Amino acid sequence: MAEKYFADQFDDEEVLYVFRKHPIVMRKGLVFGMLAILLGLIPAAVRPSLGFGWFFGGIGIGVIVGCLLMLPFWITWYFSVFIVTDKRLIQITQKGFFHRAVVDMGLDQIQMVNYQISGLQETLLGFGTIIMQTFVGDLVIHTVHHPAKIQKKILEILRERGIAAISYPTESQQESGAPGFEQDDET
Repeated sequence: MAEKYFADQFDDEEVLYVFRKHPIVMRKGLVFGMLAILLGLIPAAVRPSLGFGWFFGGIGIGVIVGCLLMLPFWITWYFSVFIVTDKRLIQITQKGFFHRAVVDMGLDQIQMVNYQISGLQETLLGFGTIIMQTFVGDLVIHTVHHPAKIQKKILEILRERGIAAISYPTESQQESGAPGFEQDDET
């Protein structure tokens, strides 16, 4: 019996690829955490005569409160994963402490895998959206780290399994004239 990487893994199932969203999804928690540190410095800034004890104490309390504010965002990011096994794709989405949603889809249900990177922020920070067309509808995964690499890896896994998933350009790739997606002007 193979080693189990997640609770719902079958005995004869092998994990081939695991990925998660870009850490940018924690930005709100990071902002709240930094504000807590700044608020911890207010007593020492208002009354400098209080001394260094209040300054470092304020920073210490600010860091503790900041970490507590950041914790739910980190938990949501860290425990939300996408697992590709030799049989299926599992999307585990953690929301806060007590809510977990799982989407389980067989690899043979995937028809197309595309990705989209749009905008300056996504381009500079290296994240985007993966769109998987399936028999039951589209599975859209937003804010994925390095979507081109993930799309390529998923297509390689599907090809190795003999599944004929294809990749068509998204509308933004066609409009921008991305390499490999030349438009035919002779119509």
